[in-house]
Amino acid sequence: MQTNTPSRSTQNTIRLTRRGRIALVAAGAVVAGTAVAVPLLTLGDEEDSRPGSLVIPEGWRASQVYAAVDKALAVPPGTTRKSLPEAELKLPEDAEGNPEGYLYPATYPLEEKGKRTTPGKLLSAMVDTANKKFHGAPVAAGAQRNAMNVYQAVTIASIVQAEAGTKAEMGKVARVIFNRLERGMPLQMDSTINYALNRTTLHTTIKDTKIDSPYNSYQRMGLPPTPIDNPGDDALRAAVNPAPGDWLYFVTVKPGDTRFTADYQEHQRNVAEFNKNRRSASATSG
Repeated sequence: MQTNTPSRSTQNTIRLTRRGRIALVAAGAVVAGTAVAVPLLTLGDEEDSRPGSLVIPEGWRASQVYAAVDKALAVPPGTTRKSLPEAELKLPEDAEGNPEGYLYPATYPLEEKGKRTTPGKLLSAMVDTANKKFHGAPVAAGAQRNAMNVYQAVTIASIVQAEAGTKAEMGKVARVIFNRLERGMPLQMDSTINYALNRTTLHTTIKDTKIDSPYNSYQRMGLPPTPIDNPGDDALRAAVNPAPGDWLYFVTVKPGDTRFTADYQEHQRNVAEFNKNRRSASATSG
């Protein structure tokens, strides 16, 4: 691929990959995924079997956070989501009431002054923590330096969190996002399609890439309307300090070997090697 994305009607599509789980396929069939974590609960008083705190891992979606809060506070499923209107969360205007990206990954106590907290108060604590992180240095300053607002920086960080396989890759993934945006290229991130479809599959089809959704980064230009998960510190740092480079594509050929390039033909060769390794692994396991 050159600097412009070839038409799907005449070219094969190479997408940006998460951990290299991508194949070169005709007209845009792709592969991606997002790991699903299990809620981490820390026990409090040994005489009380109820958990004393809740750990929100980096990269969880808001839906996962809601479910974890429901479980931790032993309330009916859906209670936390329903508490949003009364929680009066201090979100930016761009969020339009959606806390995705602002439920900051950290450990939160489930009791306050000896009393069990509520879902609304727990969500407020997460958003307050996010605001302190996002509006202080270096995130706010980094966003301004890159000619974007904080909400855009958090959105980029959420994609980096979903796409990068390791901390070391995050700065490069962020640079790919910036380079594509600057060139007017679609991001073509399967992680945004997975978010739209509320799934975590590694298999994305041609049909998936044609869904009518503002999160379809194959069909729509620019960033998705909101973050797609709740990113951690490393992803945020990468989003405001992307690594220098001209990369437009990346693929993990094998574990520990992620290759970034600006050259379409080189990326084709990398993907072909990835496919060869995958077929070999499948034959061995079979």
